[in-house]
Amino acid sequence: MEKNWYVVHTYSGYENKVKANLEKRVESMGMQDKIFRVVVPEDEETDYKNGKKKVVKKKVFPGYVLVEILMTDDSWYVVRNTPGVTGFVGSAGSGSKPTALLPGEADRILKRMGLEERKVEVDFELKETVKVIDGPFANFTGSIEEIDHDKHKVKVYVNMFGRETPVELEFSQIDKL
Repeated sequence: MEKNWYVVHTYSGYENKVKANLEKRVESMGMQDKIFRVVVPEDEETDYKNGKKKVVKKKVFPGYVLVEILMTDDSWYVVRNTPGVTGFVGSAGSGSKPTALLPGEADRILKRMGLEERKVEVDFELKETVKVIDGPFANFTGSIEEIDHDKHKVKVYVNMFGRETPVELEFSQIDKL
């Protein structure tokens, strides 16, 4: 079973309240392994009032919230019964499971908001010697001691002033030798 994005219908104007309520329920009911991210799709718009520039967030889909779920009876029930939620988009009846967004649809919405998951393929290994190619440690070489795939970072020990010094770097800041 894999997690997918679903569209949840809310009372208009309650999108952020539903997001907060659902995140609280996920926490209190221990559903972190089934309900992952709750997103209110928004765009930033620039308004000019009284000669002053103001950046405001406008909802892209008023009355809707995106939720990333591993769909089970439990997770469906928790979302469905969150205050402010009127139902899932794409479910035929009250008891039927909803239809997930296609992966490309969810990616487009998240990308538009600057939230898309960075998919980074790395072929670095622990203890591998790499060259730092960007940042204050550019041109140093060092040995990878930790790899954090979730944060897209590595801990590299570089030799500075005759000492091994740990430096945290982005994947994009290092290269194979």
